[in-house]
Amino acid sequence: MNKKLSLILTVIAMSSVHLGNAQELKYPETKKGQVVDQFFGESVPDPYRWLENDLAADTKSWVVAQNKVTYDYLAQIPYRDQLKQQLTDIWNYEKVGTPFIEGAYTYFYKNDGLQQHAVLYRKSNKGGKEEVFLDPNTFSKDGSTSLSDVSFSKDGSLMAYSVSEGGSDWRKVIILNTADKKQIGETLIDIKFSGIAWKGNTGFYYSSYDKPKGSELSEKTDQHKVYFHQLGIAQAKDKMIFGGAAVQRRYIGANLTDDERFLIISAANTTTGNELYVQDLSKPGSKIINILSGFDSNTSIIDNDGDTFYVQTNLNAPNNKLVKMNIRQPESKNWIDVIPQTENVLEVSTGGGYLFANYLKDAISVIEQYDYTGKKIREIKLPGVGTAAGFSGKKKEKTIYYGFSNYITPSTSFTFNVDNGQSEVYIKPKVKFNSDEFESKQVFYTSKDGTKVPMIITHKKGLKLDGKNPTIVYGYGGFNISLTPGFSVSTANWIQNGGVYAVANLRGGGEYGQKWHDGGRQFNKLNVFNDFIAAAKYLQSNGYTSPDYTALSGGSNGGLLVGATITLDPTIAKVALPAVGVLDMLRYHTFTAGAGWGYDYGTANDSKEMFDYLKGYSPVHNVKEGVCYPATLVTTGDHDDRVVPAHSYKFVSELQAKQKCDRPVLIRIETKAGHGAGRSTEVVINETADKYAFTLWNMGIKALK
Repeated sequence: MNKKLSLILTVIAMSSVHLGNAQELKYPETKKGQVVDQFFGESVPDPYRWLENDLAADTKSWVVAQNKVTYDYLAQIPYRDQLKQQLTDIWNYEKVGTPFIEGAYTYFYKNDGLQQHAVLYRKSNKGGKEEVFLDPNTFSKDGSTSLSDVSFSKDGSLMAYSVSEGGSDWRKVIILNTADKKQIGETLIDIKFSGIAWKGNTGFYYSSYDKPKGSELSEKTDQHKVYFHQLGIAQAKDKMIFGGAAVQRRYIGANLTDDERFLIISAANTTTGNELYVQDLSKPGSKIINILSGFDSNTSIIDNDGDTFYVQTNLNAPNNKLVKMNIRQPESKNWIDVIPQTENVLEVSTGGGYLFANYLKDAISVIEQYDYTGKKIREIKLPGVGTAAGFSGKKKEKTIYYGFSNYITPSTSFTFNVDNGQSEVYIKPKVKFNSDEFESKQVFYTSKDGTKVPMIITHKKGLKLDGKNPTIVYGYGGFNISLTPGFSVSTANWIQNGGVYAVANLRGGGEYGQKWHDGGRQFNKLNVFNDFIAAAKYLQSNGYTSPDYTALSGGSNGGLLVGATITLDPTIAKVALPAVGVLDMLRYHTFTAGAGWGYDYGTANDSKEMFDYLKGYSPVHNVKEGVCYPATLVTTGDHDDRVVPAHSYKFVSELQAKQKCDRPVLIRIETKAGHGAGRSTEVVINETADKYAFTLWNMGIKALK
């Protein structure tokens, strides 16, 4: 017997667990190591450290064994295939993205229904038939290679696009001549966390890290660098423009002003707060100069008119404002307000020679149009209460586009005339979903410390408030990210089957600006979990559901949310669905770009107080013997190099070893998949069906209505 087969058979040695509503379940035996870490004089065992080695044969064998148990369990749920078919049916409609104009063509993404990836189409601005420009479905046979980003030169004659293989954050970049769609030059490799900023048709700026010496999926990537790639020159000769030993920063992005006169560089060490640097490209040999130092604000350049820059910032404006500054006198004391701060969070876009202020009012979009002097032109009437996105385009375009959706309204594209303010439907999808049969309403509930938190609850009209409705409570609560209403085929299927879908706008997000973000980070992180628990209790006390019919769901930082919540309050829900979660809070900063999350979390090395706080809620470190935890289906991807899968591997190992009752604890590991972006339609449908089947089955539901 070869060593690999022997190892697999050893790992698959089973320990028994009995289920009340399913056949006998046996988990793979997960070995325990003797690793112990020291933090401020305290010993912390890490028995599953070996699972961090994603390249090791025993880790790979463990993945195979866990997946076998999980898929065998899911296969015995009688309506799993029914859910998969329902999802396939509702997914099968033409989806067309909001158009954008580049050069002589209007481009748009379209998926004819069940294609693995949306296809990039174009049609001439002078009329004519649409044609396929770039089809990501040809990149790989199994759909595991996806299109990540596209960037056109200003005249639209050149385009660079990036691809992800197996869901990795590492990218390859390919350059095309748009006239004949033929590749120009070599394929660029080893590019990560990067945009593509064209300078004329000579080349473009991009960012990347030095390639790790160990596993590129888990080794720390720390110092970002900006390069310039000149067309026709080998990537190996690309010149480093910024970064390296001179300016060591973890995240660096480069772009150009619309007139291509100025190179703008944003540099940061964490996911919040940035510096700004500028280089005047019209003057040969000009140096890159710092125009905003420190990391005390999120500041970005929106547009320019010669030396006058229009800048969005939260410096001394927690909800953001738009100011103008002269690049020769960039100090903040010289800034002049164009769109002042208000009580609602502001995001600014430009198009057709105007400024568009997208305000977030209780997580709902309000759009206002301004000229460049700050004069309000109009508030734009939206089709309903929900999320509007777009309102961007080139200065000369008088017609621009935007999209609108909410939880029961499929995303619809509109044209907008910048001069008269009129909107017209451009593309309305034909979905097998009748919005009139459902309702979506916003409520405000009270968290543990008295804070009012908004939540949107969506379900069929006429819902009986008897506490027996299967309910998914979804949250995120971090990184200044706002959860706004948007249509999801997955959510549509859940509520069509009689479920309730509730999204809570927890602290840590950006729904109410900097104060809301600060209220849920570092030593305030427990507020986020308390907000989530209070959301579930509101739904339960108001008859929407009860603990036996409650499922908690979240991904990434939301996976931490679910993991921490069930270890803090194991009785709050029957089912837990933590996806690609940050679950080991003592070591998250040692993997890939994790150190950049310290602004939100703090690290265990910062101080004894921070170590104690993190250890107090870290899901991996708070699973206790003798506790009955919710039925848990952990999901991750073996190529996730954003939140490495070891987080999920360790957490499920702790739960399987310590679970007191017969509720199952399983992990579903998607192979050749990453953190979530770029997944194929088939992968998404299959995972969604498995999550829903697991959830309903463990709520005691024997058949779909």
